[in-house]
Amino acid sequence: MDVQSWTFLIVGLTFLVYIGIAVWSRAGSTKDFYVAGGGVHPLANGMATAADWMSAASFISMAGIISFAGYDGSVYLMGWTGGYVLLALLLAPYLRKFGKFTVPDFVGDRYYSNAARIVAVICAIVVSFTYVAGQMRGVGVVFSRFLEVDINLGVIIGMVLVFFYAVLGGMKGITYTQVAQYCILIFAFMVPAIFISILLTDTAIPQIGFGANLGGEIGSQIANGETITLLSKLNGLHAELGFTEYTDGSKTMIDVLCITAALMVGTAGLPHVIVRFYTVPKVKDARISAGWALLFIAILYTTAPAVAAFARTNLIEAVSDASYAGGEGEKSIPEWFRNWEDTGLLAWVDKNEDGRVQYLAGAPFAGKKPEFAEGRGASGERLVTNGGLDASANELYIDRDIMVLANPEIAQLPAWVIALVAAGALAAALSTAAGLLLVVSTSISHDLLKSVFMPEISEKNELRAARFAAALAVCIAGLAGIYPPGFVAQVVAIAFGLAASTFFPCIILGIFTRWANREGTIAGMLSGLGFTVAYVVYFKFMGGTPDQLWFGISPEGIGAIGAIVNLLVTATVSRFTPPPPVEVQEMVEEIRIPRGAGTAAAAH
Repeated sequence: MDVQSWTFLIVGLTFLVYIGIAVWSRAGSTKDFYVAGGGVHPLANGMATAADWMSAASFISMAGIISFAGYDGSVYLMGWTGGYVLLALLLAPYLRKFGKFTVPDFVGDRYYSNAARIVAVICAIVVSFTYVAGQMRGVGVVFSRFLEVDINLGVIIGMVLVFFYAVLGGMKGITYTQVAQYCILIFAFMVPAIFISILLTDTAIPQIGFGANLGGEIGSQIANGETITLLSKLNGLHAELGFTEYTDGSKTMIDVLCITAALMVGTAGLPHVIVRFYTVPKVKDARISAGWALLFIAILYTTAPAVAAFARTNLIEAVSDASYAGGEGEKSIPEWFRNWEDTGLLAWVDKNEDGRVQYLAGAPFAGKKPEFAEGRGASGERLVTNGGLDASANELYIDRDIMVLANPEIAQLPAWVIALVAAGALAAALSTAAGLLLVVSTSISHDLLKSVFMPEISEKNELRAARFAAALAVCIAGLAGIYPPGFVAQVVAIAFGLAASTFFPCIILGIFTRWANREGTIAGMLSGLGFTVAYVVYFKFMGGTPDQLWFGISPEGIGAIGAIVNLLVTATVSRFTPPPPVEVQEMVEEIRIPRGAGTAAAAH
C-alpha cells in the first residue's frame, strides 16, 4: 500500500479508538466532566498528563526548531522539561490538597474575591486559545500532507473530532482518550527514531546515536583517517553551506535565560496541566502521577534532539545540489520533495536557473512565505507567484513544522512508518487541544456561571452550559488554527509566556505567603497580562523590528519579565492595602502543612 492508504488505515483506526473511548466514558455529572470523577489511577493519570503536556509543539515543532536552530533550539527543551519538574514538585501537591476543580477556583477562594476569579478566567481563556492555535495548526499540517487536503480543511477535520470526544466525555472521556493517545504518539515518535539511528550510526538507541560515530553509507566518509561523529558531520555541512555551526548558538545570553525561564514558570502556571492533578483520589496519588508523567515525558524529550540532528543531516544530503532532471551521476530530487511542495510548506525557486537546488544560508523570499500558481517551471519546480525574491543565494524554503513528519520519508523508511508518524502527530495535537478546550469550557460554566453569576444553577444545566461552552471554544480554536501567528512552537511559547506572567506568580504567592491579598493579585495579574500581550502584539503584529527588542529579549521570552512585573505589582499593592482575612491566612497554612493530607474531596 502507498503512504496515503496506510495513513487512512492507521489514522482511521486511532480515530475509532478515540471515539469508542469517548462513548464508553461519557460524562454523567459535572464532577465527571470537570475532574473525571476524581478517581483516576496515578499510572493512567501519568500517561494522560504526558499526552496533555506533549502537544504538537513537542511532537512536531520542537525537533523541527532544534533541527534548524541547533543549539539555540535547546531553550525549548530545557524550559519545558524544567518547567514540568517545577510544577510537579512545587505546585501540584498543594493545589491537589486544596481540592477544587480549577485554577480560577483556587484564585477566587484564596484571594476571597469574585473579581480575582473573573480575572483568572480571562487569563485562562487567553492562554488556552493562544496555546490551542498551535495545536490546530499542527493538525492542519498533518492532514494537508498525508490526506492531501488543504491545511484549513485539515483544521476543520480536527475540530470535528475534538468536538465529539471533548463535548461528550468531558475530562472523563479526555483522560482515557489521552492514555490511548500517549501510547500512540510515543510509539510513533520512537519507531522512526530507532530505525534512522540504526541507519546513520549503527546504534539502536537514538539518545546514544546522537553523539555516536556515523555508520552506513554516510559513515564511510573519513576525516583525517578517522570516522566522524554525527554532530561533527552536521557542523561540517553547515559550514559548507554558510549556516552557523549546529552546535553553536546565536541568541544572546539574556534571551536564552528569559525564554527558558518563561517556559519554565509558564509550564507551572498552565491551567490544563494543573487540572490533571485534581483527577486522582489523594494528594499522595498526585505526587505519584507526577513522577510517572515525568518518566513518560522524558522518553520523548531525550529523543527529540537526536531526531532533529538525524532529520537535518538527511535533509541536507538529500536536497542540496539536487535536480529534477537527475542525469547520470547526478543527485535527483526525491519524490517526498514534490509531495511537500504540493502542501505549500516547502518551496524551491531556481534563482540562478541552473536546474539544481541551492540550499544555503539566507531567505529565499523577501520576508514572505511562498504563494503558488498552477504548473511547474522549466526546472520542475512548483511555480511561485509572490515574487520579492531575497538577495541571498538560498533557493529553498522549508516550514520548520514539517521536519518530524517528513523525517521518515527523507530517510526512505517504509510507508507504514510514515503513516504511523502522522497518527502520532495527530494524537499529540488533539490530546492537548482537548485539554485546553476543557479549561475554557470549565472556566465559563463553573468559574463564571456557577461560582459568580448563577450560583443556584442545577447540575444538569451546568453540564449543558459546559458542553455548549466547549462547542463554542472548538469553533474559535479552529479559527485560531487557520490564522496562526507563527510556527507551532513559537505560538505555544507565547502561550507559556502569558501563563508565566499571569498564573504562576499568583499561585506561588497564594501557596507560600500569607500576605498576598486580593487587591495586589488582581493588579498583578492584569499588569503582567497587559505588559506581555502589548509586547507580543507589537513585535508579532505591528511591525516591531529586532533592533527594537528590549535588551534583545524576544517575544517568546518576555513572559519572564511579565512574571517579574506581576510579582512586583502584587507585592507593592499588597503592602499598602488590607491583609487577607484571618481565615484565609489559616487556609494557606493548612494547604502547606502535610497534616491531614489524605483523601481530599473536591468541593463543588
